[in-house]
Amino acid sequence: MATLEATPTLSASALPIRGVDISSLPQVEAKGGVFYNADGQAQDIFEILADHGVNYVRLKLWHTPANGYNNLEKVKGMALRIKRAGMGFLLDFHYSDTWADPAKQHKPLAWWDYDDTQLKTAVYDYTQEVITALREQGTPPDIVQIGNEITNGMLWDAGKLDGSADQFARLAGLLKAGIAGVKDAEGKGQEAGGKGQEAGGNVKIMLHLDKGGDNDLYRWWFDNIIAEGVEFDVIGLSFYGYWHGNLSDLAANLADLAQRYDKELIVVETAYAYTLDNQDGYGNIIAREDQLLPGYPATVEGQSAWLRDLMQVVKDAPRATGVFYWEPAWLGLKGCGWNPADPQSGNAWENQALFDFDGHVLPSLAVFREFAQ
Repeated sequence: MATLEATPTLSASALPIRGVDISSLPQVEAKGGVFYNADGQAQDIFEILADHGVNYVRLKLWHTPANGYNNLEKVKGMALRIKRAGMGFLLDFHYSDTWADPAKQHKPLAWWDYDDTQLKTAVYDYTQEVITALREQGTPPDIVQIGNEITNGMLWDAGKLDGSADQFARLAGLLKAGIAGVKDAEGKGQEAGGKGQEAGGNVKIMLHLDKGGDNDLYRWWFDNIIAEGVEFDVIGLSFYGYWHGNLSDLAANLADLAQRYDKELIVVETAYAYTLDNQDGYGNIIAREDQLLPGYPATVEGQSAWLRDLMQVVKDAPRATGVFYWEPAWLGLKGCGWNPADPQSGNAWENQALFDFDGHVLPSLAVFREFAQ
């Protein structure tokens, strides 16, 4: 099937990737969420995003989530909307049935009792099947993350960075299996003998860590993973200023990574509060004045300033190509909570969205447009 129209051509002066992670969107819409443009009119969110300068969408993928969202079926549906909107597509494999991050990297239940060899085979097969399914409907991803915030490894305990002598060798084996699955699904792997990282293809491979201001961490991690022969194209960084340092720390890390590794760099997660109010009664990640950054109040203006200043840092950094805002459309509606196994759970992020509690677009979304040319 022919590939749908994807990433538009950009001017040389633009920040090439101006993205959002809207993985929660199918659930929000299913629970009655409606989005409104700057004129107060209900409008398809992809049209609103495009009108504000967004040109890329990131989606997370869970293996078999309890609530049926963020699985392959839902991702395929969203991929069609992304490509029809003319946007680029970043696919984020969590290799879990639920959230994977530095504090937890749980294997899917289907793989729970696999030994290391079986697990690598499962990672390869699953990755290849997903990419093949997306390609067959004409919506291949442009960038693929092999794991999400894998600072402490993935698929614990098999790929956990636990201080053992072989910790990076074990993690590298799983990463190579996922990368080979992507490449072989592109139809290039077989030409290069199959399951080989020398296999070509157009999709870019990203490895993603948190703590985007910690240069020592990034040097340690990427020096070791490269020494194990893992080949990739993009370094992805999470950078939440209330956790990960000052923008000057991010700038310094980006500059060093560009020189040391000569890889494309993308800040793949950031967010900031526009209010300290709470929509759903569930405790928010950022809920108090003392959690805020100096100079960035919890207002639409403060949120806009944070996003603008961060995007400027990325635009000025060598080899850096983009920024993704995390879950700007995750409204705090009943049934849209964070826990896929608990329909009563709440959403701890709705006050960091780029839409207000009723779905009206905030002026802060227009910051993306400032970096579109």
